[in-house]
Amino acid sequence: MSATPNGLELSPSQPDPERGLHPSALFQLNLPTQEPAEANHQQQTEQGLQHLPGTNLEQQQTDERTQTLCLFILGFCSCAAILGMTYYLHYFLDKNQAPVVTPCSFPACQRASAHLSVSADPFTHPCDYVKFSCGPDSGGHHREQNMQGHQRAKSRVRQSKTTEDRNVKEKSTLDRENELFQYIREILESNDSRTSSAVQKAKSFYRSCLDTKSLDIAGVEPFLTLIQKLGGWPVSGQWNQTDFNVTLGVLMRDYATFPFFKLCVGNDPNDTASKKTKQYIQIDQPDLLIPIEWNSKTQKSQARTETLRPFLASCQRYLALLGAPASSNMIHVGMFISLSSELAVAATPRGHRMAKGELYQRMTIKELQHKAPAVDWLGCLQAAFHPQPLMEDDHVLLHNLRYIVQMSRIIGKWLTKHELSKSGPLHTFMVLNLLHTLMPALDSRFSDTAKNLSETLDHTGVRQRNFHFQNIFTMDGGALHQTAPRWKRCVIETERGFHWVLVHLLRENISGGEAEEMIYHILSSLKSQVHQLRWTDDKTLQFVMKKVKSITPRLVTTKEISNEAELDLLFSQLTPSLQVSVMQSFFSNYLQLLSLWQKRRSKLLNVQNDATDILSVSPSFLGNDLIIPMGMFIPPLFHPTYPRAMNYGVLGFLLAKDVLHLLLPDVYSKSESVHAVGECVWSHYLTVTDKKGVRPLPAAQQQEVWLQYSALQIALKAYKRSLKKQPEDTSLSGFSLTRLFFMSFSQINCNADPHHHLMPLEPSFLISAICAKSRLCPTNLECPKTTQWDLTLGC
Repeated sequence: MSATPNGLELSPSQPDPERGLHPSALFQLNLPTQEPAEANHQQQTEQGLQHLPGTNLEQQQTDERTQTLCLFILGFCSCAAILGMTYYLHYFLDKNQAPVVTPCSFPACQRASAHLSVSADPFTHPCDYVKFSCGPDSGGHHREQNMQGHQRAKSRVRQSKTTEDRNVKEKSTLDRENELFQYIREILESNDSRTSSAVQKAKSFYRSCLDTKSLDIAGVEPFLTLIQKLGGWPVSGQWNQTDFNVTLGVLMRDYATFPFFKLCVGNDPNDTASKKTKQYIQIDQPDLLIPIEWNSKTQKSQARTETLRPFLASCQRYLALLGAPASSNMIHVGMFISLSSELAVAATPRGHRMAKGELYQRMTIKELQHKAPAVDWLGCLQAAFHPQPLMEDDHVLLHNLRYIVQMSRIIGKWLTKHELSKSGPLHTFMVLNLLHTLMPALDSRFSDTAKNLSETLDHTGVRQRNFHFQNIFTMDGGALHQTAPRWKRCVIETERGFHWVLVHLLRENISGGEAEEMIYHILSSLKSQVHQLRWTDDKTLQFVMKKVKSITPRLVTTKEISNEAELDLLFSQLTPSLQVSVMQSFFSNYLQLLSLWQKRRSKLLNVQNDATDILSVSPSFLGNDLIIPMGMFIPPLFHPTYPRAMNYGVLGFLLAKDVLHLLLPDVYSKSESVHAVGECVWSHYLTVTDKKGVRPLPAAQQQEVWLQYSALQIALKAYKRSLKKQPEDTSLSGFSLTRLFFMSFSQINCNADPHHHLMPLEPSFLISAICAKSRLCPTNLECPKTTQWDLTLGC
């Protein structure tokens, strides 16, 4: 079928999908080819033809041949008139109703056009789905055996037959997390001087983070100066024997360091009586530094010699870098590991605690003080959430009360050991935890030591089995590995302190209402799609539809900071600069960042659902609310000036897929349609790629194939809905809207979501599956290198 220059091509008349379809026509998007007015006009024309004057009866009797000839001519003319009218109605009236398309000339569109220029166009390169596929090399996945990089099948690197193909594919495909980080990076590295002072401060902080050369020049002096400010420490032989709880409170308030327990803020899911969600301080076991594993048989934590040895060596290296005398180095390291081991053994994985009902245990601060007396709970919590007023009768939520009680006993034991009074193991434990908090602002010798430990643990396999080992480079519990590029770690650190600045900058992308409109159309189409599924029983259908109809989408665009003036006021006391003594520029800035983070944490108790993670790229449910993060709506996945065909083809598909995963995690066992559609698409893929003897897909993979196939149809149907509401749309490079929609979708790679390991084929092949039956596509996507399948058979 030839390509239409502009406009959305629509399929011929078929049963309305809103009223249900036969399984073989499941999820096909169709529009009637004839409007009601056209049908009435045709009916009137036919009625008029029935009353046309005939020939004289007597003349008929005298000249039968003449009558026959006249009737033949009359019938021929009538048919010609009807055909002419139909042609006029179809080609001229439909043309007037087609979407109005104009080229998009905005700067964002120009960049998007350049991005598409290096993408593999599925309509000019229909064989690409033969080169690429998803999932590991096992089962039904069957990658091409002669692909380069075969031994790296489990990595996130795309594989192809040639290096050139692989490079082109990597540049043109989209990975949501990487795209978000790259977008924020571009903002922070831009030189726009017209932005607010708060934005400029965020950029200055980011640039100082990148200046690793200054960190190496500064060395350990900034951290040693900070230790002296805390009263020194026993390792150096100069320690003022500061009070344990006073030091702990200072670390929590000023340096975001929580050595013995972790704090967060959130609601109580068991509190359903109140309509207004109350925020509570929540206390959990800490992210411990020592690598301890959970033994599911003994239901206890344990340490392995092969992991403790490199951990011991790394601790010795840290103390040596900080100038600890060699004679006392091993003594302090030994006590640090001993204390760490005792605390770690008391910890248990979250899943185990959830099964035991040990999460969200509510009690007052006074009750907590009675159960764990070694910690001054009221004083420490007041320090961590200053200036929020806290009283003994305020409630907190415990996520591992047994650990907290045991931790208190361990601290009490180590405090009362007289032979350790001068060794101060608890103080050393807190200082080394502070060292890990400030690791991003220290010189490269510390980071190299941590990287070596991390690689050793990866080699021993502990990271795959470990449940509470905190990566040495963990930033705010984010488990960001040191092997990540420096700029990415600096983006995360900048977000920690300048969260509201980035919220303000990201909100500009969704300020015009285009995001809300797309969310509305996607959910409307999704509800219609789910309703068409063939369910195992009516009870399941009613349950699912009730769940679907209860969804309330909420795009997280918190408006606490409404303008740049308020933003500047919020950061008025912060003075990050590259000009602060080159010996400690980023270290000084980093300490200011931790102070900002404390202020942000203290506000969480008074702000509903303020824990906005702008680095999130996937929606989630909070009750019936579908929380959609702003991080999804960034270029090149979305932009308010893009043609809607691009926005729906990329982000519309991803949003539909994410919501289907959340709504229907086990749909395979509840719907007959999933098996039928998943098997159909997979069979087409095997036929096109000429693969033989491949066993059928497992249930989980069939479900993923159905889910992504359905998500693409939902996105296409949602785009059609948007065109009905607003027929105008722009385009790029002269492509028709349909072609632009599918070209945008084809940029999505296997790694666009955490379920990529379940997808056995390249997502772009779904275009071929949809184009097989529908006439929406400019061509039938025939691949001359492979066996073709019957293009009249859709799924």
